[in-house]
Amino acid sequence: MKIESASQVNQVARLGKNQGFGHFFKRDWQLYLLVMIPLAFVIVFKYLPMTGLVIAFKDYKIARGFWGSEWAGFEVFRDIFSKPDFVRAVRNTLMLNILDLVFSFTMPIVLALMLNEVKSVRFKRVNQTMLYLPHFLSWVIIGAIAYQLLSQGSGVINNLIELMGGNRVPFLQEDTHWLVSYLAIGVWQSMGWGTIIYLAAISGINPEMYEAATVDGAGRWRKVWNITVPSIRATIVTLLIMNLGKVMEGSFERIFALQNKATTEYTTTIPVLVYRWGIESGNFSRATALGLFQSVIGIILVITADRVAKKLGEDGIL
Repeated sequence: MKIESASQVNQVARLGKNQGFGHFFKRDWQLYLLVMIPLAFVIVFKYLPMTGLVIAFKDYKIARGFWGSEWAGFEVFRDIFSKPDFVRAVRNTLMLNILDLVFSFTMPIVLALMLNEVKSVRFKRVNQTMLYLPHFLSWVIIGAIAYQLLSQGSGVINNLIELMGGNRVPFLQEDTHWLVSYLAIGVWQSMGWGTIIYLAAISGINPEMYEAATVDGAGRWRKVWNITVPSIRATIVTLLIMNLGKVMEGSFERIFALQNKATTEYTTTIPVLVYRWGIESGNFSRATALGLFQSVIGIILVITADRVAKKLGEDGIL
């Protein structure tokens, strides 16, 4: 039906509002059915498990269950806040994740800008494929590779250093060296995958902007700084806000795969402490309270970063 006047448009809109859910469900039931499958997954595996958070406020006993255990109020939180391991875990979590944010967040941006300037399509594709591959490896495999390469006793790299007359370096057997190796391995594992997003954002830039800059006499660096970077700024801000929410999280698998008994200064983080208290010690109330604390701080950081971004003129994510 062809709508020829504003009155007809308003009439059609009113008819749409007056139609109930049953009308639209009958008309598009196939689409609603498709939506129900992922919606059911989210409800069952994301929202229903949240009922377990009640453990954080109880003296939880497995035999009594969630509702049979006695209420402890905020006593569990006061208990974990007084633990020396809690302070240490918060310090290490913040330090490792902030350093990760500095290096692992910025490297994909730099890499995307560099690959965008490469003119050889074949060279670009080969490098992109090689850089993406580490993302698909589990941290168990990456940890095994890291110890084969960086181990002080029989690591391939230390064998080469010794062969050239140098001294063996304790890459993973001394705290400071372990920290540097941890950050370097994290950058190597994540930078290729993060580059995909920025290259996609760069591909959406209008080529006429570069042509106009060329006419004005701008060089490559000037084009990157004045066209490419401002054009992907919204993408950078969005990903930065999302990563700020993970500052209190960290990767349990990454720490667990790279830790050893010789390096204990930086390996106690919040996810590791949740594992030790909950799985190893069986203190589920304490582990749940620590996990809840971690999640609340993460939400606060995301909301704060989003509002700061909006104050600076960006769209944000909320």
